[in-house]
Amino acid sequence: MTKTKTAKLGPDMFSRDENGLLSNSDYHFNEDGSVNWRSMIQNEHLFPNRDWFKTRSQTMPRTVEGLKDHQLLIKLSGIKELARLRGFKSINYKVVKCEQDHVAVICEIAFLPNYETGGEEVVFQDMANATIHNTSDFGQIFLETIACNRAFVRCVRNFLNIHIVGDDEINKNNGKTNPNLTKDSSPSSISPSEILKTSASNKMNCSDFEDFKQVLRDWWREEKYRHEQASAWEDWSDIPASELRVLLKLING
Repeated sequence: MTKTKTAKLGPDMFSRDENGLLSNSDYHFNEDGSVNWRSMIQNEHLFPNRDWFKTRSQTMPRTVEGLKDHQLLIKLSGIKELARLRGFKSINYKVVKCEQDHVAVICEIAFLPNYETGGEEVVFQDMANATIHNTSDFGQIFLETIACNRAFVRCVRNFLNIHIVGDDEINKNNGKTNPNLTKDSSPSSISPSEILKTSASNKMNCSDFEDFKQVLRDWWREEKYRHEQASAWEDWSDIPASELRVLLKLING
């Protein structure tokens, strides 16, 4: 069944008025006239902060009704919704540290002009990190992704004065660091290069490293992935830790 095309469900959903606000959205305002971005967050994007109640030996509520901001967490979906409501021109990430056990990223967002900024575009940035000590389980393999998500969350909520911590920001490690990802791992442990080898075999049908090098050549032609030292790699262990994670993300989609 084909849906009828209407402006209300299409372009008009993204049109902004002379104040820089979405024409089809209802905004809430503070007494000083600024937008109350906190009140724009729908409850579906919020949930109780389990750790806050656990450390105080209190029963965790079933809903977010009546909870204070410091008792809540906000989902990544809620931050994305806020960014959409506020409007932005671009989002850029800069990796300032990328090691096997520690990644730090700066997120920079160019927010669209609105009446709050005097009709001027504002560029705001914030930083976050991800380490094997503040992530858990499978996330310890994708530190760049987690660091980027954390930096994005902090950039949006700090710019909009949101005081609810993002679910992506909290430490979910609980003291469970994967010994296979530490710098002191033994040669026999499962390393990121072994994980890449397994993923390439299962998802790219690579029976050996030479097969994977052909994948890299194809990606180079497609401008999907390029690294100036890739032609010199002769084994999985030759790939730098930072590139291992990039390649894992490409393989796993």
